[in-house]
Amino acid sequence: MLINALPEEKLDPRVKRTRQLLEEAFSELIQEKDFQSISIQDITVRAGINRATFYAHFPDKYALLDYKIRQDFRAEIEKRTLSACHFSGENLRVLIFAVCEFVGTTNHQCKSPRGKFEPFMEAQVKGQVKDLLLTWLGQMEINSRVSPEIAATAASWAIYGLAQYWNWEKERIALEEFVEQILPLVEAHLQLSRV
Repeated sequence: MLINALPEEKLDPRVKRTRQLLEEAFSELIQEKDFQSISIQDITVRAGINRATFYAHFPDKYALLDYKIRQDFRAEIEKRTLSACHFSGENLRVLIFAVCEFVGTTNHQCKSPRGKFEPFMEAQVKGQVKDLLLTWLGQMEINSRVSPEIAATAASWAIYGLAQYWNWEKERIALEEFVEQILPLVEAHLQLSRV
């Protein structure tokens, strides 16, 4: 499977361009149609490429969806320079805010966000949040009975779950207020006590 063969920055420019065409076509289609009704042919026609080229990059539309979500969320994290930061209450606040916004925007852009689509978003967001938290925790000297792996996993699940909760609420409070309410809950999952 080519999608994991090389880091994005080391790819041939033609490969990057083809993936960009596929991502753009997919993004347009997901706003127009239910994910289940989108076919490989729909994507290739919209992208202006042939099916063989599609399959040279992705084994199926699920792999394209997974790739698209991974790239979009990574861009969201990079936009906020969170991967270049260290752990702090403010950076954690920004991370929670970013997850809530990303989940809401992604749900809003898709014709039908639930069903087969949501597990891909959940896996990518939780995975990247966990990796970022592990990086932050690895930069600190901490004394905890809980391993960093478990703490980062619990916190990433809490952040994602709470982001979904906020986005599903019919009469939800302002995002800033929501983040302030849940920040202590997420911090508790990290169980940080400095050495």
